[in-house]
Amino acid sequence: MKVFKDYYHNTVKLVLGKEAFSKQPKHVWVITRYQGQWLLTKHADRGTEFPGGKVEHGEDAQEAAIREVKEETGGHVSRLNFIGQYYVDGKAGHIIKNIYFANVDEIEDQEHYFETEGPVLLNDIPRNIKKDDRFSFMMKDEVLVHALKVVREKYINKEA
Repeated sequence: MKVFKDYYHNTVKLVLGKEAFSKQPKHVWVITRYQGQWLLTKHADRGTEFPGGKVEHGEDAQEAAIREVKEETGGHVSRLNFIGQYYVDGKAGHIIKNIYFANVDEIEDQEHYFETEGPVLLNDIPRNIKKDDRFSFMMKDEVLVHALKVVREKYINKEA
């Protein structure tokens, strides 16, 4: 288990490879690729980030991950892989979130992208992302660092 402080100085506990805190988490975050690029979305308030959100009534976390990618980017998930789970002990309570890696095989133009401005494609994630105001706070802590390491080692090198 990795323990650290997030952007807002909340305690975060991250476990890679298993559901350590809940079999039914209420939130998901999806690191997404499309045709060799990172597929993100631009949240209207927070900035650029990977898609994610709440698990809705009647769906499981995997279904929520696929739905959130579609709603926020227009992306159709072709493969979804579980990366890990993290627990944030925040000021207003705690959040448990599953992290996934998804390959998208198609991006469909949509009239509406819910609370986002639609898809954003990047060749690389900036090294100085913690100081880049274009990106959401969710992209600025150790969750991204550790999850990207897993994604690169297990999945990206196999794209070629």
